[in-house]
Amino acid sequence: MQTVMVNLGARSYPVYIGHGILPKLGGLVRSIGAGDVVALVTAPPVRRLYGKAAEETLLKEGINPEVLEVPDGEMAKTPEVFMEVVGGLLALNAGRGTLIISLGGGCVGDLAGFVAATYMRGVNLVHIPTTLLAQVDSSVGGKVAINHPDAKNLIGTVYQPRLVLSDTALLKTLPPREVGCGMAELIKCGAMLDYRLLESLESDRDDLLRLDGTRLEEVVSTAVRLKAGVVMGDELDYGGRMLLNFGHTIGHAIEAATAYEGYSHGEAIALGMVAEAKISRALGLMSETEVERLKELISTYGLPTRVNGVTPESITQLIAHDKKVKSGRWRISLPKKLGEGTVVEDPPREVVLSAIREVIGD
Repeated sequence: MQTVMVNLGARSYPVYIGHGILPKLGGLVRSIGAGDVVALVTAPPVRRLYGKAAEETLLKEGINPEVLEVPDGEMAKTPEVFMEVVGGLLALNAGRGTLIISLGGGCVGDLAGFVAATYMRGVNLVHIPTTLLAQVDSSVGGKVAINHPDAKNLIGTVYQPRLVLSDTALLKTLPPREVGCGMAELIKCGAMLDYRLLESLESDRDDLLRLDGTRLEEVVSTAVRLKAGVVMGDELDYGGRMLLNFGHTIGHAIEAATAYEGYSHGEAIALGMVAEAKISRALGLMSETEVERLKELISTYGLPTRVNGVTPESITQLIAHDKKVKSGRWRISLPKKLGEGTVVEDPPREVVLSAIREVIGD
């Protein structure tokens, strides 16, 4: 098991990464203080797979969790579901000493985290991410949110957990599509922060798609360390943390344009990376060779490189609602070259529109 510390002063916390470490949950929760009420927030498919194991490790430590089920996927991140979970906590007489544990993918973690941040102005939070995407990205850094129909993650805040437990053995049950979604975030991380990670994603593709335990633990740990470093330098997302948003400006707009149903988050981010790489090329940053190399890597992990069911105008309209827009000026995170990113302020609209047109299918 590897431990990565996210050092944020009083809000510091460990991320535990290993194969088969879910049974350690009870002891870890006991070590931070279980709380008066422990609410396990999860979705039905995840509960069927791992709910019993999670409950048993807590029960062994004398902790009796109350399970609150929420919808799977983006449907968990609605104001209506948020209010249902809050109502569930009230029914349990949950007070300030409550601990919320998220067991699921990024959507469950986002919802549970937003509830923890806002219920009685903040209660303790633990994440157990069960998807590759959540293990390498959304469970680390404290961003929690729910969606507005016109904008993803518009209603949210930054709220750090007490700990994160990432058991890579839980990924064995993921369908190939979900594995690919996690790979999209790893590709993003490599493209913006670490050329060596990008190279390993190319050379070790077969092992990673087989979910080889050793290689998987290594790349998850690498991604978490990279993200932790960025978060420690810019916890509240005022500057440097924007480097983690490559693919997300256009990707989030694609998700909203398709009502969060046409593409999964990872697929939308893959599409966003292809489009935004073309913006980088048009601005004289990335070379055509690098753009094609990135596109090929995305494709080899089974991710889409062309989008259907949207118009360029609908995407640009939704970009205007993006959280990174400041005083009407767009800010887009782009690779200057593979492995090194930058944030471009207010790129020409015609360049963005042209890049979006290039990735829209016939």
